[in-house]
Order: sequence, then structure tokens, then C-alpha cells
Amino acid sequence: MAGRAPRISAVPSLEASSSEEVKGPLCAAPKAACLLIILSVFIDSAPLGQSPCGAHSIPSTKKDLEVSDYCRELLNIFAQRYVLYVNCLVSSARPVKVCQNCYIQYRNLKEIYNNISSDQMGPSNVSCKDNLLRSDRLMLVFVLFENLQDIWTLSDCNQCLAKDLHSLTNDTLYYMEALNQSLSCFEKHQQQGNHSELCKDCKKTYKSLNELYSRMDINKTLCIDIEDAMNMTRRLWSKNFNCSFPLEETVPVIAVSSFMLFLPVIFYLSSFLHSEQKKRKLIHPKRAKSSNSMVNIQDKYS
Repeated sequence: MAGRAPRISAVPSLEASSSEEVKGPLCAAPKAACLLIILSVFIDSAPLGQSPCGAHSIPSTKKDLEVSDYCRELLNIFAQRYVLYVNCLVSSARPVKVCQNCYIQYRNLKEIYNNISSDQMGPSNVSCKDNLLRSDRLMLVFVLFENLQDIWTLSDCNQCLAKDLHSLTNDTLYYMEALNQSLSCFEKHQQQGNHSELCKDCKKTYKSLNELYSRMDINKTLCIDIEDAMNMTRRLWSKNFNCSFPLEETVPVIAVSSFMLFLPVIFYLSSFLHSEQKKRKLIHPKRAKSSNSMVNIQDKYS
């Protein structure tokens, strides 16, 4: 029976003597059966990446699929800064303060993304742009950053920040100071429960705040933080405290608006009357000349 191939039932005896060398026709079996039997016997003793039959199990192309240590480090930094920025956005959602609270996190996230998307080579001439951004259909890093970039753009945060994103602009800081003055005045009189005095005493600071907001709107220096704060302040002034500006202060505004509204009508009416008057002046001498000609003709034939 020495020439017969061992059966599967012989595997337990092989397990009992796993330290012995596998000989005979065992490895002459088909390759799949060889791997199945020998891995069940030597699973604990086989070196990593090498089968007991001596064949390497790790394909040579795996290195092409791996991310370099340099790119992996950039990806980890991106993940950490992404989480910090998202946490800041969520915590600053109401009232909206995403520009003034989260610009540092956004700047740091943009910095690491620029490093990833740059064509500049890293250590060992490694570029992470194609590997991390566009190597698959999902393009997860690219899409994640673009979504947050859209939020930043819709918020107009750049209009409230310096160009290097290291600080708020002076106009923004000045507005925040004026806003705090109005809100402090509101809070002071609200605690006393006297809204009539609130409308009187806080009118000056609130009016100045509105004028400052209008100037910033014209100069395109508004961001979502300022817009939301102004909307909330106006809601407090008009609805919660039922305040309004006195009528005498609005009369000049109404008068000027009415004049500007009827100015085109006055212009076209004056132009029409002036043109009609010129027509009459031009036609009158022609009529006089024609009548004189008729008199002369009558005299000639008479």
C-alpha cells in the first residue's frame, strides 16, 4: 500500500505530527487540495505571506494598490481637521456664527487639502493628488471637501475675513461691537419689563446699527453671521418689543421716495408740453404766408 495516495482521513495523523516533513504523494495532489490539506495542518507554523508549499501568496501588484506613508499621513491629517471643522459648523448653526467661530478650522482644512491636491512631489517623489482624489469613482476626499467649500461660499464668510483668513475684518468687528450695544440695551430694559422705555432709550443705538448694516450691504462686506444677527435684532425690535421709529422721522423718507417715483412722469410730461409748444411756433408762420399768397392771387385775377 506504499504506492497508494493517502486519504483525507489521514489528516488527523498529520496534525498529530505537524513537526514532521510532508513527504510522498501528498504534494502530488492537485494544487487546491494541497493547499487545503497543508494549511489545515500548518496554519500556525507557516510564515506570513508564504504557503507551506513554498509559493508566495501576496501578489506582486499589491504594492501598486497601497497608499504611501506620506499620502496616508496627509489623509489622516485631513480626516482630523475635517471632523474639527464639521463639529464647529454644527455647534455654530444657531445662532449662525460659522464665519467668526470656524474660520481657523476652515483655514487649516483648506491648507491640508491644498497639500493633497498639489502637483508638488513629496518624499521619494510621491504625489498624492491622483492617488487620494481621483483614483476611484467615488472620489470621497474631493467630494467631502467640495461640500464644505460650498457651505463656506454660500455663507459669504470671505467678506467678513481678511484675505489670509487669519482674522475678522475691522468692519465686522465694529459691527459686532455695535450689535452688542443694542442687545445690551434690550436686555437691560427687558429685565425691567418696561418696553416703552426700551423703545425710547435703545432707539439711538438700534438706528445706528441699521445704518451701519445698510452701508456694509452697499460695500459688499456682509456675511451670514451679520445677516442673521441683524434679522434677529430687527425681529426683537419690531415683534417682541413692538417698537418703531416715530412718524416724523419717516416723513422725509416718504417724501423723497414719492418725489423719485413721480420724477419720470414729470419729466415726460414736461418734454411733451415743450415739444407741442415748438410745433405751434413753427406752424404759425407757414399759415400766415399761405394766407397772404391767397390774397395776392385774388387781387391778380380781380
